Amino acid sequence: VSRMISALRKFYRFLLREGAISADPMTKIDTPKRAQHLPATLSSQEVDALMAKPDTDKPLGLRDRAIFELMYATGLRVSEVVDLRLDQLHLAMNLLQVTGKGDKERLVPISPQATQWVDRYLQEARPKLLKRVQPKNVFVNFHGGPMTRQGIWKNLKAYIASIGIEKDVTPHTLRHSFATRLLENGADLRVVQELLGHSDISTTQIYTHLSNQHLVAVYHKTHPRG
Repeated sequence: VSRMISALRKFYRFLLREGAISADPMTKIDTPKRAQHLPATLSSQEVDALMAKPDTDKPLGLRDRAIFELMYATGLRVSEVVDLRLDQLHLAMNLLQVTGKGDKERLVPISPQATQWVDRYLQEARPKLLKRVQPKNVFVNFHGGPMTRQGIWKNLKAYIASIGIEKDVTPHTLRHSFATRLLENGADLRVVQELLGHSDISTTQIYTHLSNQHLVAVYHKTHPRG
């Protein structure tokens, strides 16, 4: 419908310029708002299954576990993960210095559990993956170069498929799950906005719809007349 209205607007503007009509009837028609699609999230059980899947006895599996733990604990964009540098890690303080959209920097707390996995990766796996080139990026691939967004996406898809989760899961799903869990557990919307690096709080507000769905489900499950 939106595309049809857009095409009609252009057509009537053309007729108006050519003098074929004296007024544009499309000025009285509003473009319908697009339906807002809620992002997919993983349940706590699905997150646990994902975290348990990588073989952490192997360098690549340990790296993948560290990446997934980090993304779920911090809500980082996949682009922020691949760009994360060693000098931006402050693991002793459970903090990360993140460069987000528009080169805006923010400090992001990281859970002790995720810190442990990242530290273990740095100590046990990263040195084995490095070759002659010594990238500043925290996460490296099999060839010792920086990880890519496509690489993380591909690896995550493979793990999700092996678990049997049929949702359309992407690296952004971990970010969505992070924000949703925070709001479900009472986090302030402004705090979630800062953690996600959103410049506009309206972008963060989509997660309140997911949180509200959770509240409704809890109500119907627990209220005697729900």
